[in-house]
This record gives sequence, C-alpha cells and structure tokens, in this order.
Amino acid sequence: MRKLVYYVGVSLDGYIAGPQGEIDFYPMCDDMMAWITERYPDTVPTPLRESVGLPIDTPNKVFDTLVMGRGTYEPGLAIGSSSPYNHLKQYVFSSTLAPVDNPQVEIVDTDPVELVRRLKEEAGLDIWLCGGGKLAGQLLGEVDGLIIKSYPVIAGDGVRAFTGDFQPTRFEVTQRREFSNGAQVTWFDRA
Repeated sequence: MRKLVYYVGVSLDGYIAGPQGEIDFYPMCDDMMAWITERYPDTVPTPLRESVGLPIDTPNKVFDTLVMGRGTYEPGLAIGSSSPYNHLKQYVFSSTLAPVDNPQVEIVDTDPVELVRRLKEEAGLDIWLCGGGKLAGQLLGEVDGLIIKSYPVIAGDGVRAFTGDFQPTRFEVTQRREFSNGAQVTWFDRA
C-alpha cells in the first residue's frame, strides 16, 4: 500500500510559508540542494529542474503523486505554470478553481480523505502531501510519515504546518540529518 508523506519545510515556530506564501526566507545551501536533487528529485518543480542541474526527465524516486491545497498551487499559476510538477500526477483541492487543461493536474472539490484513501490503494510510488496547512490538518489521520526540513528561522506569522482541530498524533523519529545552513531533516513514521 502506498503511503501519504508530508514532505515540507518548516520554521522553528511551525510555519511552512509566510503570510503571503513566501518561502524565500528559508536559508538554502549547496549541500542541502545537492541532497534534495539526489534523494528527492520528485520534489523539485518542473520549471526549476534545469536551473538546479536536474534534467527535466529525471525519473521519480519516491513520489509519483502529489496532493496540495490551492494556496500551494497558486505560486505556480502566478508564473504561468498550470502544472508546476508536471512529472507527478497532481491533485489540487479547491472549490473555486476551474479545471486545468493538463492531464497531470486534477482540481478536486470533494473530500480529501476519500481521495487519499483511494490513491493509497492504487499501485505506484508514495503520495506527497505538498501543503498547505489546512489540507495537512484535514489529512492528518491519513499521514503515514513526515519528512520535516526544519530551518533555523523564526517566521513569526504565516501558514502553519497543520491547521485544524486539536488532535494530538504521535510520530516516531526514524532518521535525522543536518546541513551546513543549520537546517535539519527529520523523518518520522506514525507511532
């Protein structure tokens, strides 16, 4: 069975983006970018692949499907990309977006839990929960693993990693790695 994995960057105070969706305040470094392109090439947006030395046709290693909320999807639209991860099947949860003319993108206005449960039953690589916090809160009961890139930054405000009902959920650390920018990546499995 496929797993739903929340792979996301987070500030020390629990924000995945700034109030306007900003993510440029996260410090990047060469060793971390090399690690991302090697271990998780699937998570590099298609329009950015060549600029980070990743061929457009690099095969997916971990994920072949992505679920995201409208706020996570909109920055791609702002730069003219209706399919920011064209190498993945993308499901965008929104009740206001119109359908997209691209077979890789499906706008979904139904219950995300039902869709994710169906996707988990299909053959393939894992499913990447890309964001945002509201969708992550709705899908918390379906999250099998977390890959948290924790950056040594306080955001102060923005989009929380999880937004929703109070539902304490335990996860166990399975691995941790640190980079030259002070960021740590921690892998968690549902306890």
